[in-house]
Amino acid sequence: MKREMTGAKMVVQALKDQGVDTIFGYPGGAALPIYDEIFQQNDIRHILVRHEQGAVHAAEGYARSTGKVGVVLVTSGPGATNTVTGLTDALLDSIPILVITAQVPTFLIGSDAFQEADTVGITRPCTKHNWLVKDTDALSGVIHEAFHVATHGRPGPVLIDLPKDVQFATGNYEPPKPSTSHYQPRVKGDMEEITELVAAIEKAKRPVFYTGGGVINSGPAASQLLTELVDATGIPVTSTLMGLGAYPASGKNWLGMLGMHGLYEANLAMHGCDLMINIGARFDDRITGRIDAFSPKSIKAHIDIDPSSINKVIKTDIPIVGDVAHVLEDILKVWKSRGRKTDAEALVKWHRQIDEWRKVNCLAYKPSETSIKPQYALERLEALTKDRKDRFITTEVGQHQMWAAQFLGFEQPNHWMTSGGLGTMGYGFPASIGVQMGNPDALVINVAGEASWLMNMQEMGTAVQYRLPVKQFILNNERLGMVRQWQELLHGERYSQSWSEALPDFVKLAEAFGAKGILCKDPKDLDDAIMEMINHDGPVIFDCLVEKHENCLPMIPSGKAHNEILLGDAQTQGAIDTKGSVLV
Repeated sequence: MKREMTGAKMVVQALKDQGVDTIFGYPGGAALPIYDEIFQQNDIRHILVRHEQGAVHAAEGYARSTGKVGVVLVTSGPGATNTVTGLTDALLDSIPILVITAQVPTFLIGSDAFQEADTVGITRPCTKHNWLVKDTDALSGVIHEAFHVATHGRPGPVLIDLPKDVQFATGNYEPPKPSTSHYQPRVKGDMEEITELVAAIEKAKRPVFYTGGGVINSGPAASQLLTELVDATGIPVTSTLMGLGAYPASGKNWLGMLGMHGLYEANLAMHGCDLMINIGARFDDRITGRIDAFSPKSIKAHIDIDPSSINKVIKTDIPIVGDVAHVLEDILKVWKSRGRKTDAEALVKWHRQIDEWRKVNCLAYKPSETSIKPQYALERLEALTKDRKDRFITTEVGQHQMWAAQFLGFEQPNHWMTSGGLGTMGYGFPASIGVQMGNPDALVINVAGEASWLMNMQEMGTAVQYRLPVKQFILNNERLGMVRQWQELLHGERYSQSWSEALPDFVKLAEAFGAKGILCKDPKDLDDAIMEMINHDGPVIFDCLVEKHENCLPMIPSGKAHNEILLGDAQTQGAIDTKGSVLV
């Protein structure tokens, strides 16, 4: 039923009708009519961040941990342009968020008015879709359409630019109704292609499931179906950085993460497989390495809801366009109806080969009694928190991010939030705030490097203001760790601008914000310090001083193949197959 109201009131009403309970934002002149409406209601909680980039990352963390759309509200001009990094991050990692940007009045658009920017033009490349709404009567329909676009097909960010005069004007509000949108992505896979894939599974001698964030984006059912399929067939499974948790890390067929800093056994399994089944991943360059040497002797299947991802990077033999959950359900039905067949004898030999690769112990490192190795810090964090089902991990970007992916295990989806495609330093802290808002009773830990963390350190004000007990676990090596590592390995040890000579005292910084600070630099004190962090009922900055020049290994150098893996001195130097053959 249509109701007459102002555009500003429509925004708030539409968000309520879409089930929104939390928005992240920062006010400004062009957005004040909407902020006035927010003040006059109690159903939606507004979280005042300290920077608009932080608002978008917080919305990403909220969305990824809850399965809901993250919502952001900012003003025009710099308020809008400050969201671009977060929008791009969400686009590359397929995160459903809605950003509402205020705009100068319609009669001033194009006049270089105060705090005017071409928001729609600027954000067109970094959103799934965006709208400039000039008619108040159209506003409610656009907002409901935006939620549909953000959540259907490959999820992603959308943006609505709303001039101030449209917020003041009166129009007719229409509640959401069964979608009549023209955007109706295909969710069911082609049954002929699914049957072809099942036939390939039945014959394969060295198959691998290669899973990505699309499994998690498809919802909890997709992860359950993946686990059922993997365990029923006995086929080993690996994952991208974004797919961790889709299959439990304790599962008997788990290979660990693959890619540039993936596990030795996962990368060699990918290199040597004869059937590679990509489920919800996009063949990005951190995974494929050198394209002409990627999984060179395998039949390649690709399941993805985004048809533009198929054959974009790697030529696929069995392309299946559809939602992961629907396709996995049909694969299981067809496989069971055909007698649940696999080449059991070949699979035993395949697992035996993988077990040989595991003996390399690619995550080994030289322990120290005097300094904290970053790997050790994460091993202890894992040991002391792994039994908590309410543990959520976010990360910043760099060495600590890769170590976290290597040493922390995830038993379920939506508990691991990191910036994958864009690699956004400064992502993890505001993301942890969004996760905590969506999961108020959970243990939320942001694994950080000191350089990344400083990029959005101002959000400590947000954490303290809203009494959010987020834990900032900073692996402080006083270096831009990944940059320094590449300079050591690839640039002749010329350490150009890869350290800061002016780092804060993080304990004093925490106290300045009214939070708790903890400093740990002795391995013997680490467990007690971690427990102190966990048991504190408010926000914590944990300054963990770690070995300054530790490298994150294994590592596939940029442009190399999966079987050209760089290992460290502490890791057993197994025979690396350079011809692509598999010794089974």
